[in-house]
Amino acid sequence: MNVFNKVALQGMKKSRTRTIVTIVGVVLSAAMMTAVITFGVSLLHYMTDGATQKYGDWHVAFLDADAVLLNEVINNDAMADTAAFTNIGYATFQNDEEDISPYFFIAGFEDKAFDKLPVRLLSGRRPENSNEVIISGRALKAGGISYALGDTLSLAVGQRTNGSEELGQYDSYMAGNETLNVEVQKTYTVVGICQTPVFETENAAGYTLITAVDDAVMTDDFSLFVTLRKPRSVYAFTDSMTEGHAVIYNNNVLRFMGRSRDPGDKLFVSLLVSIGMIVIAIIMIGSIFLIYNSFDISLNERMQQFGIFASVGATAKQLRGSVLFEGLCIGAVGIPIGIAVGLGSIGLVIAAVTHNFSNILYSEVPLTLHISAIAVATAAAVSLATILISAYLPARKAAGTPVMTCIRQTNEVKVAPNDVKTSKWMQRLCGLEGTLALKNFKRNRKRYHSIVLSLVLSIVLFISTSAFVIDLQQATALAKAVTSYDVGLGVQNMAGKEMLLLYDKLKTTEGVTDSSYQVVMQQMCTVQSSMLSDAFWETQECGLAGETVPLSVKIQCLDEAAYLKIIQDLGLPEAAYTGEDAKWIAVAKMQTDSDSAETAGQLKDLFAETSIEIVMQSETNDASKTAYVKNAKITCVDMTPPDMPPTARPFESQPYFFQIIVPYASAASFALPDTIIVKGLTFQSENPSLSMSEIEKMLQHMGTVDSYIIVNTSEMLEESRNYIFIANVFAYTFIVMISLIAVANVFNTIATNIKLRRREFAMLRSVGMSDRDFNRMMRYECVFYGLNALLVGLPLAVLIAWLIYKGMFIGGADGIVFVWPWTSIGISIISVLLVIFTTMTYAVSKIKKENIIDALRDDMM
Repeated sequence: MNVFNKVALQGMKKSRTRTIVTIVGVVLSAAMMTAVITFGVSLLHYMTDGATQKYGDWHVAFLDADAVLLNEVINNDAMADTAAFTNIGYATFQNDEEDISPYFFIAGFEDKAFDKLPVRLLSGRRPENSNEVIISGRALKAGGISYALGDTLSLAVGQRTNGSEELGQYDSYMAGNETLNVEVQKTYTVVGICQTPVFETENAAGYTLITAVDDAVMTDDFSLFVTLRKPRSVYAFTDSMTEGHAVIYNNNVLRFMGRSRDPGDKLFVSLLVSIGMIVIAIIMIGSIFLIYNSFDISLNERMQQFGIFASVGATAKQLRGSVLFEGLCIGAVGIPIGIAVGLGSIGLVIAAVTHNFSNILYSEVPLTLHISAIAVATAAAVSLATILISAYLPARKAAGTPVMTCIRQTNEVKVAPNDVKTSKWMQRLCGLEGTLALKNFKRNRKRYHSIVLSLVLSIVLFISTSAFVIDLQQATALAKAVTSYDVGLGVQNMAGKEMLLLYDKLKTTEGVTDSSYQVVMQQMCTVQSSMLSDAFWETQECGLAGETVPLSVKIQCLDEAAYLKIIQDLGLPEAAYTGEDAKWIAVAKMQTDSDSAETAGQLKDLFAETSIEIVMQSETNDASKTAYVKNAKITCVDMTPPDMPPTARPFESQPYFFQIIVPYASAASFALPDTIIVKGLTFQSENPSLSMSEIEKMLQHMGTVDSYIIVNTSEMLEESRNYIFIANVFAYTFIVMISLIAVANVFNTIATNIKLRRREFAMLRSVGMSDRDFNRMMRYECVFYGLNALLVGLPLAVLIAWLIYKGMFIGGADGIVFVWPWTSIGISIISVLLVIFTTMTYAVSKIKKENIIDALRDDMM
């Protein structure tokens, strides 16, 4: 070890406090680097595993494979596993030539295919033989055809051809050019309804029906799904296969491996990398800020020493090497500790949020800590680079300083007399002590700016993040306000008696605290033209002829308990709104594209008066059913109607919202099958996920054959809560660690600054400044530090918080308003002043213990 390195070690030992603070800064920096990179790697593994569980454990699929391709894939060393299903054929679904998907596509699954290609059932069960099928929910939504569990499908199954060319699912429908060559007549029983399979593309010619094959023997027409040993070679693998086969990639999985070529996935990966680089850059900037100051302060203390070394022949390279050696020593201690702290802290954070991640994304895939050697090495390399940059910058400045300037230390403070002038009103207000404090603040702006910027960074991060969390909490509260049930079950063709029997069984489900049933219909009515408001007529491009105007109206028939509760909440007389000739209540408002209206009362009314009379009329195409006419008295109220049960049936778009709420018993007098939108049951639950799971089990156990849709509407609220919790954990963890770096920087800078001013303080005390006046001067310095930091940090933090609000919620969308984060502002003010006063008190207490004569002689040391 050369003499320069020995002197550097002695200097580190002599200034133990500064060395320890610098090491703490390196530990925090390395810990944050390690935590961020390790969490990113763990999150990508979680997303990959979750996507595999949701979309299937495969990387590439050949939709029109044959025996030659199968043999080629099996003998390829890159292949890890395969699964396949038989392409049984197509059957006509609709005769509309303009439809891009006029067929059913029948796929024959073996057991392995069900495992590799997950099929999520919405209702029913998996097929057990080749005479049973499950149907894609996309077919029901697009075709508008209702299939119940237990229905039979008689299909003429064949192959699509265009001349001599056979077409597959990858080939879009060619109206007028292709032919369906029927080969066999098949009859299937519908045993389930599933979500759209992952292998059914948007332009697929057929909606998927999935049946079971009787054995695992594949024909010469099947779809082959391949899992590779090394997913990064997926494109090289497909290029090496036989040309001419239709290929699709499991981009839902490949995107998280960074292997997808889809432009959207590339953008997604670029976004993730950009976010990671921004976070790492913020950490590096904060860390360099602290570590640079530490080395800069160290060099200011050793500047005289450097001048002496240079005067006896030391080169600039040797002086720079001495400082870099000091940086390497600090890194050798701080980086390993930082990596260990980072892995431990991110492990605890992941353990705290793993349950919330399962509620947001993949319930059956846990978020676990994934330690990558490459990630740890990257964190160590970035941390080392941070230290070397922080050490090199002041070392280069010191090595370039003239020898005599170093020895005399005349470069520490360079100010002109006018630079430290103070106003007379400041002198009168603060006295001599305040004036001296302000002059000290002005004469060494660089060091003071370092302290102020560190504090500003903490203020901005804390307040803007707190404001962001407040915005998320508003969104969650609003989501809860407009959700009237937790679990909803919607049916279409179930008879009323069967629905009530089902309701009696399901309302006892574990966790259910309240329940209701209802029927919703879409009908027509007529009203007098004079009853309509000006807001309605403004939406009409031309006047409607006649004294009456036809309006579309939804009728929501609620069970008696739910209906009576609404009547009571509105303060209406129960006797007037129950019975045979009772009045009805209605919500009649004009639709608006503005997001400014938060409640029904803020929308314009459809009618000019609150009490009106309408004529209900029902029309039906069935000649055996008679249309009816009914006069009704309506009271318009300001309220949000209870949510309807879930339904896949689309609603007509109207410039107005008109919904009548009546008791369920009234439905029998005018409920016609052609007018029913949906029937259903709604439940409120203490544990919606558990209740929904139990309801699904009960439905399958009872063998319900009617098609149904069941949803957990509280999932959105639960997701919002989980997003807020996760955002809180990571945001505040990040803030705490960045703030610790900032506090360490403030402590290091202030403490060393006080130490470098030993002679100045000793001189003031030697000419008669009392301890009381001295303490008053230091308190003024603390106030100037704090005021400068707060005057810059608070406006900047509020501005960033407002920009976040504007960017996320588009200036008040969905009723969310900007809330001033007063609590966070108050905490920031107290914290800033507390940190400064505590650090200043500690540093001054050390100075006061020194002998005045020894301090005045310090220039010779």
